Amino acid sequence: MADAGVVETLLWRVEKVDDGVDSLEVAASLMVDHQVIVGAMKSLQALGEVISAELRSSKHLELTGEGTEIAEQGSYEARVFSSIPLEGLAQSELMKLPFGKIGFSKAMSNKWIKLDKAHEGGPRIFKNVENIDDQVREKLLLVKKGDATQLDEKEKNELKKRKLLAEVTVKSYWITKGSSFSTTITKQETELTPEMIATGSWKEKKFKPYNFEALGVAPDCGHLHPLMKVRTQFRQIFLEMGFTEMPTNNFIESSFWNFDSLFQPQQHPARDQHDTFFLSVPTGLPGKRVRYNDNIMTTHSRAGSTKYKYNWKIEEAQKNILRTHTTAVSARMLYKLAQQKFTPVKYFSIDRVFRNETLDATHLAEFHQIEGVVADYGLTLGDLMGVLHQFFTKLGITKLRFKPAFNPYTEPSMEVFSYHDGLKKWVEVGNSGVFRPEMLLPMGLPKDVSVIAWGLSLERPTMIKYGINNIRELVGHKVNLQMVYDSPICQLES
Repeated sequence: MADAGVVETLLWRVEKVDDGVDSLEVAASLMVDHQVIVGAMKSLQALGEVISAELRSSKHLELTGEGTEIAEQGSYEARVFSSIPLEGLAQSELMKLPFGKIGFSKAMSNKWIKLDKAHEGGPRIFKNVENIDDQVREKLLLVKKGDATQLDEKEKNELKKRKLLAEVTVKSYWITKGSSFSTTITKQETELTPEMIATGSWKEKKFKPYNFEALGVAPDCGHLHPLMKVRTQFRQIFLEMGFTEMPTNNFIESSFWNFDSLFQPQQHPARDQHDTFFLSVPTGLPGKRVRYNDNIMTTHSRAGSTKYKYNWKIEEAQKNILRTHTTAVSARMLYKLAQQKFTPVKYFSIDRVFRNETLDATHLAEFHQIEGVVADYGLTLGDLMGVLHQFFTKLGITKLRFKPAFNPYTEPSMEVFSYHDGLKKWVEVGNSGVFRPEMLLPMGLPKDVSVIAWGLSLERPTMIKYGINNIRELVGHKVNLQMVYDSPICQLES
């Protein structure tokens, strides 16, 4: 409820006139902020038809901070003119003055001053006229006195362009008597109490009407990050296609699972420290996998057309790293599958990976990878292309092309491209392939079992969906929390 004294004064003002009062004028006469009067008015309106109020708006010109300074001290060009002595002033000295640069330009345009570039001491500025008329200051003084009507539109626009004037919209209320006007205000009750019912006093009281359109106070709650919203949509697509989610709760991985089990040689460039984050403490390989370790060593080392022919070292395989892809998780799951009676499976994962990348608008040292894996008898490249068409169609992407590529652990391998109608060109949307026998057979999977897989980034579709151009505005310390609060739900165009 507004201050009772202000409410009483407002009612008294309205009672004294027949046609009404302006809220701004009332605030000025009482020397209070306009919002105080508006608050009193709203309180009276909540009591019923005590008063009526009509919103009015008007525009007028006001001096900006810079305009006020010029009205008091003179325009920059006039101050430049006054700063030049009879013997002239070096241009370099003039430019040191706060108003020198702008004032010099305007004074030159008005031909108040002239510049002697050939002066032996360097460029020098001299007065070109004896006296000047500072019309800019005079116009601003007119506005300050409330006589802006004496300026034509061209003069007003010129001062606005120089940011000396600003057009301000003023809103006020015209307050008049309502149908139930009274200077005596009875406080309305907001709830019916048991005591009122017991004593019957409720019959004599006035109750404040319920506002059924009033919004309740929004509860305090967290908000999902856009990445999590898009991740939910991708996860739903995989589940609709009958996939099972893989456990990915191990950011720290051994080089064995991250590289060696995927038929990636130990001298591969990706295993250098400038591409991968290594941890100082190595890890041991469980004894029950000794046979698998031997199979990996044999596959990497033994002579043959598809072997790497080098001395595989278990010390390299034991090194701990921050995983560079979630395909390491797929390798774990396929090995687990090989230790039991094989049945066809479909796996997926969406989680964080780490690479020693140079940070820029499209790359981070940590990001999310989306991966799908299908293991079954006799799968071919055609099956992979068919599953990819089904998967991307659910994302709303129907125009696909495939380009041959190379991955150490897939053969054949394909990059997936989609036509972007906005960019009017084909853009890469994922990578895919058929896992090599050199990766699958050491695990113990049957020879006639094939595994197809594909992967893509989570950040790229999120940036496209939410119109974010710099990945550092999506993930990291530059994220605007208001963006997280305001971002709508993600609905992929399936």
